[in-house]
Amino acid sequence: MKKITMLIAAVFAMTLLSCNSDDASEETAKFAVPVVKSLQEIRSSVSVGTARQTHSDGKIYVVADYLFYIAKESGIHIFNNANPATPANIAFINLEGVHDISVKGDYLFADNYVDLLVFDISDMQNITLVKTVENAIVFTPAYPEDAEFYDYTVVPGEGEIITGFTVEWQQRPEGQEIFLAENALAGFDSANSAAIGTGGSYARFQINNNALYTIDAYKLNVFNITNPEDTFFDKEVYMTQWFGGGEFETLFIQKETLFVGSTTGMYTVDATDEFNPYFVSGFSHATACDPVVVFGNTAYITVRGGSSCGAIEDQVNVIDVTDISNPILLSTYLLDQPYGLGIKNGILYVACGTNGLKVFNAVNSTNLVLENTYALDVKDVIPLDSHLIVVGNNTITQFGYGPNFTLTQLSQINL
Repeated sequence: MKKITMLIAAVFAMTLLSCNSDDASEETAKFAVPVVKSLQEIRSSVSVGTARQTHSDGKIYVVADYLFYIAKESGIHIFNNANPATPANIAFINLEGVHDISVKGDYLFADNYVDLLVFDISDMQNITLVKTVENAIVFTPAYPEDAEFYDYTVVPGEGEIITGFTVEWQQRPEGQEIFLAENALAGFDSANSAAIGTGGSYARFQINNNALYTIDAYKLNVFNITNPEDTFFDKEVYMTQWFGGGEFETLFIQKETLFVGSTTGMYTVDATDEFNPYFVSGFSHATACDPVVVFGNTAYITVRGGSSCGAIEDQVNVIDVTDISNPILLSTYLLDQPYGLGIKNGILYVACGTNGLKVFNAVNSTNLVLENTYALDVKDVIPLDSHLIVVGNNTITQFGYGPNFTLTQLSQINL
């Protein structure tokens, strides 16, 4: 971990250089200024309290009668969802550095920037932190796209990390500072007896028997959770030699096969030996953002271009994974702004941001047919056996399944 920590420190001691000659005449420019916090402060702020509202983007996770909303870098909101028509907000875990969770039995696993935390949730009214695995996860905050330069004068000290950025107007660099910026730019890289929950298509945590997998940008982390209260970091599996450098975005598991969604494609990993997963094959495309879900022998990938995702045309790819060593493209469906997706009983649900929730007949994998569109601002879905859960802009909407690819709203949680 020391080598990785030094690498991260080096990455964030760099600047981005604007090459526009017109900008050079301006006196000021936008700088990305690191937000630095101490690990002691971050760890001491973890707490469990009563229900509260949030105004943060997030993900959804479902296990048994409970719905978890992972509010990015804020905390975990817990709802009793025994009756989807009347979900009850019952608890909140204050966890500043959370981005993903996974649940097995009575234990919830969550990241806290660079740490993995384990909570005992056997009593939802008395949730307790039982284990912290320190410095086991690589955390890289998103770099602000509108920043022209990086303020390399702000450097984390001993026991500190960069948790994010603010954007500030500062004096435009010149002379030796431009030289430093150029040098910096050259190196900048931006099936168990216990109940296991279900995450959306943007999940980055998955559980396989007694192993918990988490992904960083370029590697898979393996944790041993045989005894959850004695969880420990088992190994890291670097994948750059497997995948050719694409950044990992999502992680989906079906039986003992992992499906990794990355910026360059979908990749399959054999996890039969839960503590020694290995690369099997890949399906590549141009750089784009792409979560993946799988049902049976078919994988579905949303591929979204534009912005930082790449220039590929927006689409849904349907892949035959009968032979995971040789994924085969079955069909491509073009649609605007696809984000998360889910598949259940031959019906594919695709969250298309402001373009709504799309409902496809996917019985014939080679020919998706759009049957319905619901006017919602949505980013991800979880199709359960009983009903559909959709997460949008500070909302969670639950729908009952109807005939002819229709949905009936059961409830909406305003976050």
